[in-house]
Amino acid sequence: MTGDGRRSRVVGTVLGSAVGDALGAPFEFGPAGAFSTKYPPGHGDEMRAGGGWETGEATDDTQMAVLVAASLLERGGLDLPDVFGRFQRWAQAEPKDIGIQTEEVLNSGDPWNLAAARHFQNSGRAAGNGSLMRASTSAVYFASGGRRTTMEAARRIAALTHGDRAAWEGTAIFHDLVRIALDGADPIGALPEVLAHVHPDHRDKYRTILAPQWHPDHATEFNGAVWPCLASAVWAVRTTSTFEDALRAAVDLGGDTDTVAAVTGGLAGSVYGQDGIPERWTTTLHVPLPGFGQVLKAKDLGELALTLATAGHGQTVA
Repeated sequence: MTGDGRRSRVVGTVLGSAVGDALGAPFEFGPAGAFSTKYPPGHGDEMRAGGGWETGEATDDTQMAVLVAASLLERGGLDLPDVFGRFQRWAQAEPKDIGIQTEEVLNSGDPWNLAAARHFQNSGRAAGNGSLMRASTSAVYFASGGRRTTMEAARRIAALTHGDRAAWEGTAIFHDLVRIALDGADPIGALPEVLAHVHPDHRDKYRTILAPQWHPDHATEFNGAVWPCLASAVWAVRTTSTFEDALRAAVDLGGDTDTVAAVTGGLAGSVYGQDGIPERWTTTLHVPLPGFGQVLKAKDLGELALTLATAGHGQTVA
């Protein structure tokens, strides 16, 4: 990996997602506008405790992203049974928060390659944003492999816990948008090209919600679903001009604020880079890993991002 700009964007992707996660966590399931009501622009001390979370504490969104990263690095590539096993170990350690669907899949007793599919077959519901929320690290790792590699990797990792292809495709779109941004191009402007590579069964819906005229008020599902979650992140980046403003817009939507902000932070971080992330939002940032006895700080996340980008060079998905 070369170039200070790319390095900054790589770090910004992983760090930005974690920052969004921790910033949004205290407002989860709250009303729209709560963040700016409590912390108006210029307040300067927005990273606070709340909702059972410590100041700067990242949730399951970032914890699972770090587990994906650890597997990619330690296994030297995509080892799906290993990723699934790490998820299980983490889930069994009783993290503070875990998505209902993800928990059911991981604790089902079914093997890694059947658990999510069987859950979807039995429940008929598997299009949550739980695979999208953890995609920042894998997006960085697979970016240098090109569009086909990164989108296919995203689908396979998503399918470990989400049986609905809608979740796979949303995660694949995020992966490719990050790839484009890391190359220094405009990911929002590239959306029509990206959407051409989405599975035909899901392309029209994603084309609708990722269109320039879409607004979160147009969402037909709660933003805990993959469609409005991704669309809200794209909207937040499209309609603002700084990392801070994009995150503020995302958290102010209310609802699943930690995940919408985590996805927004990953995308915005890939655009604006590490330097665009307010330092006051990173000083207390920390990511505990239940079941693994680790706590990562902002510096650790930055180093992890750079290691992922280097290690992922030349990686493909068969």
